[in-house]
Amino acid sequence: MERQATSNSDIIDYRKQHLGKSLSLQYKVPIKMVRGAGQYLMDQYGRKYLDTVNNVAHVGHEHPDVVRAGQEQMALINTNSRYLHENINELAKELLATLPPELGVLHFVNSGSEANELAIRMVKAATGEKDIIASEVGYHGNTNMCIDISSYKFDGKGGRGAPEHTHIFPLPDAFRGKYRGENTGEPYAEEVKVQIDKIHAKGRGVGAFIIEPIISCGGQIELPEGFLAKAYQYVKEAGGLCISDEVQVGCGRMGSTFWGFQLHGVVPDIVTIGKPLGNGHPLAAVACTQEVAEKFANGMEYFNTFGGNPVSCAIGAEVLRVVKREKLQAHALEVGNYLKKELMDLALNFPIIGDVRGQGLFLGIELVNAKRKPLAAQTDYLANRMKDHGILMSTDGPDNNVLKIKPPMVFSQKNAEELIFYLRKILAEDFMITY
Repeated sequence: MERQATSNSDIIDYRKQHLGKSLSLQYKVPIKMVRGAGQYLMDQYGRKYLDTVNNVAHVGHEHPDVVRAGQEQMALINTNSRYLHENINELAKELLATLPPELGVLHFVNSGSEANELAIRMVKAATGEKDIIASEVGYHGNTNMCIDISSYKFDGKGGRGAPEHTHIFPLPDAFRGKYRGENTGEPYAEEVKVQIDKIHAKGRGVGAFIIEPIISCGGQIELPEGFLAKAYQYVKEAGGLCISDEVQVGCGRMGSTFWGFQLHGVVPDIVTIGKPLGNGHPLAAVACTQEVAEKFANGMEYFNTFGGNPVSCAIGAEVLRVVKREKLQAHALEVGNYLKKELMDLALNFPIIGDVRGQGLFLGIELVNAKRKPLAAQTDYLANRMKDHGILMSTDGPDNNVLKIKPPMVFSQKNAEELIFYLRKILAEDFMITY
């Protein structure tokens, strides 16, 4: 039966009546997307949009090899991991080949939230402790346990502040944070030590320290040089575990490294992997050391109905093969470096751009006035005007004044040139220069 098209207003009215009241829509005038290909999305009218937002479609929207892998396996069988099947081992081999040898055990789940939930459960089993240290404005997922360690949520609208066993240190932002400029790694690491001391003062031990290698919802915050190694040292000395949340930044997006933690010369005890691994299919993973895995296997079985199913594993393995085959990590480095330089040049002409930061194809530009006060209205205006020119962008950060750039990894230098062209055009508009 042919499905009749529904107007956008009817879709919105139905959503408002029957879907969760906290669901949001992108843009002041929402878009109905009907198709994706590579770094582009298409709306119901056939208009093509350049996507600089969607790091979920890691190797490109609807990549034909990934689609084919899922279709072929779906036509054969999809079942749970209690039955033998080669696909789960094949995905494991592809993933382990990218990780340090210390991280030799994998659990497969369905989302980044599930991955971080499982990581915290592992921490409690392995250490016997439940106190977690995390960054201000950090976000680690939407489950109860993940919300409890996500300052982005519990310090935001509807939140009730940090729970008893969550300990938040200041956002390690060298541009507008507590410590600014060069050589801020050490003082921010000392803030982690302050939280360790607070836990000990309560007669408790440290369970874990969790952080993204670039803090996404915090506004694409690059960790200061030396911070992560020193913070890991303090946590390990206190008997805690270190978790690298790679849900946003992993799988080659950093360009110079495959994983974000490798930028800092550290090896975590647990790594959580999500969005990019399934290229839009619900797939995620937790990698950990043999020691953590053995302590987690305490007699209580971990079973996940859909985690590691043959279809998901076929898709995930093909995503990782595409990254290798199409040399997308090197591509992210080359295009990302070009784009970052162009953005920095743009900032010389438009001082509203206070900071350009990030690695590979995971970048951010922060809009501020001469006194470094955030300009949220201008950031929102810029994102909506870019949409008018067929380019999708999103905003984030504690003050909603950071434009995030995290496109599918097939994003090209020509795409970067187009992005810069329209940014320059809109930055020169009256609203953007009369703040």
